[in-house]
Amino acid sequence: MARPEPEKPPTPPPTPPSPAVLVLGRPVTRAEVERLCERLSALARRAGPGPVTVDVGAVGRPDLAVVEALARLRLTAGRLGRGIQLRNACGELRRLLTWTGLDEALTTPAASGHALASGRALGLELGGEAEQRKEALGVQEGVEPGDPAP
Repeated sequence: MARPEPEKPPTPPPTPPSPAVLVLGRPVTRAEVERLCERLSALARRAGPGPVTVDVGAVGRPDLAVVEALARLRLTAGRLGRGIQLRNACGELRRLLTWTGLDEALTTPAASGHALASGRALGLELGGEAEQRKEALGVQEGVEPGDPAP
């Protein structure tokens, strides 16, 4: 009589690579940017697919050196076919990114959905009305004879 073969225990599925998270400490200086880009490259190569999360919670008071670092990190991630997402961005940093025009550029291109592409990934509040253009002071509008009244 043949003995039944013992069943092999199921092989657990391989654990997916963890997402890449780069934590920026305080203070971020221009001298650190190259090293941060190298760290991001190493993290992105080891991690699973998707954007690299950059945690900016410990940056403290943001300045243009932080903005430059984030822009360079975004370029580095883009060269690797990735994007970046910011985590723990304070209101002051979000306003600075909006002021410099980098709020949308620092979102990930690989992300799906309109929310990320519109800047909501940075926690930006969208809405309000566009500012109406104001006339420069000391400039008077000339009226030519025969012009229709406004």
